[in-house]
Amino acid sequence: MNNQRYSAKFQRFQELLAITAFGNIPTLLLGTKLRNIVYRTIFAHMGSSVNIQHGVEFISARNIEIGNGVHLFKGVRLDAKGDSNNKICLADGVAIERNVDIGCLDNTCIHIDVETFIGSNVCIAGPGDIKIGKRCMIAAHSGIYANNHNFTDPILPIKYQGVTRKGIVIEDDCWLGHGVVVLDGVTIGKGSVIGAGAVVTKDIPPLSVAVGAPARVIKSRIAQDLVTSGD
Repeated sequence: MNNQRYSAKFQRFQELLAITAFGNIPTLLLGTKLRNIVYRTIFAHMGSSVNIQHGVEFISARNIEIGNGVHLFKGVRLDAKGDSNNKICLADGVAIERNVDIGCLDNTCIHIDVETFIGSNVCIAGPGDIKIGKRCMIAAHSGIYANNHNFTDPILPIKYQGVTRKGIVIEDDCWLGHGVVVLDGVTIGKGSVIGAGAVVTKDIPPLSVAVGAPARVIKSRIAQDLVTSGD
């Protein structure tokens, strides 16, 4: 146990040293190239042609995998802090815009698949597992929250009642509009479109168009006629 603690502290020291020394070098002043060289020593895996702008923050980089051609813009924060089972995986070609916050908490896997785009100021948070499929588009100011607070006891403060963690799946080729919120336990089917400002509280079938709070299906992409959302 002591050896594990020492190893974790040493890895965190390496991480802070690398980020402090190279994390804020402007991109135009060879910052990206220097970060690509140095950051390989702190990540679980880092592919080729990665573009990490200055001002990107990593916590527990040893639990983070970055594929080929990934773009991380200024202000992104990837937090895999917690137990050794935490994992953040960004597959090839993922692009994450400014000020996106991705956090694991405990025993959490967050996987963002090939060529998915995450818009600015999006929050993606465990502790439930989150899988976002290939070539998805998540617009700015959206929130994907794989947890829900228990609140059955009216006497005990809610913060002490624990959380549920069912997990979230967003399948391939989905488009979430501006300000969409996806709550714990939801699966959004392949090829679905979620309108701006929607709050997704239950599963959305593949190739659906859903809007509203709570979100309801108003149309199928494989039929022109309106369809009912069902209860």
